[in-house]
Amino acid sequence: MTLALAQINPTVGDLDGNCQRIVSYTEQAAEAGADLVAFPELCLTGYPPQDLLSNPLFIEAVQEAIAELASTIPAGIGVIVGAPLPNPDPEGRPLYNTALLLERDASEATVRSKALLPTYDVFDEDRHFEPGPEAQVVSWRGMRIGLHVCEDMWNCLPDHPHRRYTRDPVSELAAHDPDLLLNISASPFSMGKANEREDLMMGAATQHNVPFAFVNQVGANTEIVFDGDSRVYTASGECAAAGARFKEDLVVADLDALAPMAPPVRNDIADLHDALVLGIRDYYEKTGIFEKALVGLSGGIDSAVTCALATEALGPDRVLGVTMPSEISSEGSITDSEQLAKNLGIEFQEIPIAPAVDAFDSMLADAFRGTEPGVAEENIQSRSRGITLMALSNKFGHLLLSTGNKSEMAVGYVTLYGDTNGGVAVLSDVLKTKVYELADYINAEAGTDRIPQNTIDKPPSAELRPDQEDTDSLPEYTVLDTILTRYIEEMQEAGTIIAETGYDPELVHQVLRMIDQNEYKRRQAPPGIRVTDKAFGMGRRIPIVMNWDREAAQSAARTPAA
Repeated sequence: MTLALAQINPTVGDLDGNCQRIVSYTEQAAEAGADLVAFPELCLTGYPPQDLLSNPLFIEAVQEAIAELASTIPAGIGVIVGAPLPNPDPEGRPLYNTALLLERDASEATVRSKALLPTYDVFDEDRHFEPGPEAQVVSWRGMRIGLHVCEDMWNCLPDHPHRRYTRDPVSELAAHDPDLLLNISASPFSMGKANEREDLMMGAATQHNVPFAFVNQVGANTEIVFDGDSRVYTASGECAAAGARFKEDLVVADLDALAPMAPPVRNDIADLHDALVLGIRDYYEKTGIFEKALVGLSGGIDSAVTCALATEALGPDRVLGVTMPSEISSEGSITDSEQLAKNLGIEFQEIPIAPAVDAFDSMLADAFRGTEPGVAEENIQSRSRGITLMALSNKFGHLLLSTGNKSEMAVGYVTLYGDTNGGVAVLSDVLKTKVYELADYINAEAGTDRIPQNTIDKPPSAELRPDQEDTDSLPEYTVLDTILTRYIEEMQEAGTIIAETGYDPELVHQVLRMIDQNEYKRRQAPPGIRVTDKAFGMGRRIPIVMNWDREAAQSAARTPAA
């Protein structure tokens, strides 16, 4: 049998557009000689549909779309699609997350329901879906297919200290002697996850001595990016076919003649770059309401990398860079911004903010009388820039891209209603040290300095007071980012961080306090493109109002019981 894996880029809620994509790729699969074509999890609705699933009209429209799809797909080929189906039982969650095997004008679809429903990080499937019953193979044209959905393959991680679920659907399917294990997924991208996913599939194939096929969604929906990278493995765990990363693809494999191939070589920074470009492009194009992307250019590394990524995602004719110097701004902030715009070939404007800053200073003079100038006055500059950019966005229908990185967002080194303004935060899940790696990668790939070398070399500064540098307020970014990675992504506490890094205890505690105390800023920031296992936003739910004393807790933990 010849199997096709169609890794498509659906848009959440666009039932007509998603159906058209499914039909188009089914026609391509049929022309390639495929007997069966598999599409990703919930490809009919796009993933994640979130609380669209609570709308009865939406669910009704989904059922109509399934019926229309079954009568529209080409004859002679089986089509596996992911879609929500109503739960007919009066008890339990109202829906099932299903894989449906459709054939042209068949009396009914073959249905298999997802058993393991993730409710961690960005996932909240238990909110809407009922777990499926014990996994059963699908018998189709003489082949026994162990059809399952995304998370169903993630409870057999080797050497994992904790199993999240009591069931292992892959083993349930393997007990029924399948000829093929087939997983349809909407598996989000994060740096390093592809290797873990690969090990998981290779392990399942070799453990059960059966070929394993995996089709994954590609594209971005709001914060979440999907990398595609669909795969077919032999029963001995060797890669026999691989889909493209970060773009749509159709993978066709003759299951009767699988031959090992060298798996694609991954590059973490290249993957990070491609994920961010895709995240910008899909946010812009799928919303369909913006004329251009707008970036405030400071002459610094973050705005430069954001602008370069946006230019690659959308093309230079759809990007506007604006520099907004104040009396504090260095000459380099203006000239580096201008050079960046010239290198990228984008439209460029200079709008000085001194008149706005002077107006606010005059307006607040009486209220501020008798106080020393400080952060409030400094932030008037950032907020004047935010107002300027939002005015341009409102006037001309531009998508404002926020440029703050994860290091700054983590410790609150940002100005609310200033540099946090925007529709999407491109670098909010990218640590400062990674931003520099991205800049080097962008220049290396271009073979020229698209990002001016002076922007890369100069010390980072918010430029809100004379001769300011980030290290006036923060540790060196190599130190800060190590602490942030351990605390946010690896969920280590202060004692472990101090013991394993040798960093000054007061410094570590200070950074952790800054992270916790600035949750209120992150809640008011734009949605960010998720590229790590633990991004700020929907996948990290920390209370704003709390009084967790980690130092007292750690002290108590070290004190022996009486």
